[in-house]
Amino acid sequence: MTGTAGDARQADVIVVGAGPGGSTTACYLAAAGLDVLVLEKSSFPREKVCGDGLTPRAVRALLAMGVDVEAPGWIKNQGLRIVGGGHTLELPWPDLGAYPSYGLVRTRLDFDETLARHAQHAGARLHERTAVTAAVTDERSGRVCGVRAVQVDDAGHKSADEITFRAPVVVAADGNSARLALSLGLVKRDDRPMGVAVRTYYTSPRHADDWLESWLELWDGPPGKGHLLPGYGWIFGVGDGTCNVGLGILNTSSAFRSVDYKELLRRWLDSTPPEWGFREEHRTAPVRGAALPMGFNRKPHYADGLLLVGDSGGMVNPFNGEGIAYAMEAGEMAAESIAQAAGLAPDLQELALRSYPAALDDRYGGYYTLGRLFVRLIGNPAVMGAATRHGLKRERLMGFTLKLLANLTEPRDGDVTDRLINAVSKVTPAA
Repeated sequence: MTGTAGDARQADVIVVGAGPGGSTTACYLAAAGLDVLVLEKSSFPREKVCGDGLTPRAVRALLAMGVDVEAPGWIKNQGLRIVGGGHTLELPWPDLGAYPSYGLVRTRLDFDETLARHAQHAGARLHERTAVTAAVTDERSGRVCGVRAVQVDDAGHKSADEITFRAPVVVAADGNSARLALSLGLVKRDDRPMGVAVRTYYTSPRHADDWLESWLELWDGPPGKGHLLPGYGWIFGVGDGTCNVGLGILNTSSAFRSVDYKELLRRWLDSTPPEWGFREEHRTAPVRGAALPMGFNRKPHYADGLLLVGDSGGMVNPFNGEGIAYAMEAGEMAAESIAQAAGLAPDLQELALRSYPAALDDRYGGYYTLGRLFVRLIGNPAVMGAATRHGLKRERLMGFTLKLLANLTEPRDGDVTDRLINAVSKVTPAA
């Protein structure tokens, strides 16, 4: 790999997508002195379907990048409030040395732009309104050596003229569409869980709530009737007069394909107090939905010059639907492998790049395997109902559950719950 900044269409590394994973990858690569080109199909600010809530795991990733989370626009929260089975339980984020003791809320409308500009400030070159259509491969080796792209105008229309960008390494961080991976025949695995999330915004007096709130009872019929669905609804105060309100459902339920998600959201919100404002007349944005690719549902995460980061590699946590923290952490790991490869002789570069999927499996493999078992269990309405009715009565059990579901444990020298979760995750095989 050599610096190629003199040619605007060449780089040491091309990153496709300027979401959290792509921008984090680009930021670390630029800080390491590599010429990195980021291609983003939209222009900022742009919307993404998300709950806007960030756990302490994501906060740690932001702080590691040097993002100023004390600046205006970042809303701190102290933990998770869980509602279900006639109970309400407030669980503060665990007090750990490895993670901050607070979470954050910030809308994706400007969160992604904040990270993209941070990467630019580090030296990354960002091309907005540049939609990547396919990978370019070397005819002799079959390795990815660039991408083809088209320009997108203000109305979203794509140009007919393709542009070729070249680099010896390409990072696919293009979200759950995974167009770049699909162009190379990397299809998703059907033996991995998938979720669907829908969300919108309402003006609400609860906008300044400093707890993330999760409702565990989502019914496939009128509230209290029918079957409980595997998922949860959320209410996250944004601090600007509005709340982000939405729900996520797993495909492990037999009702998954027949659920009308917008109707399910309306039924749930109709059961909340009217004074909270979660009614149609107070809605400020469309109801939008997105898929949540979970548990490493697309592999390999590295092959022939292409690395997958974030949703393109199915990195959403099966336990709780969180994707931002894992995309950012994977971006840092990808950048480390790429930067290491750049300093090696050509015959050793491939060895360094292959360390990336190994690092992913080492950090998340066993934990994600446990997550896949978990989502199969709660896909049974009887199991989901029993957990909701009886689990919330036991605060110590729920404290353990919060650590497990949010993946927040002390890596070493933690308490007995940390050691148990870490040990089970470690001995569980990645797949």
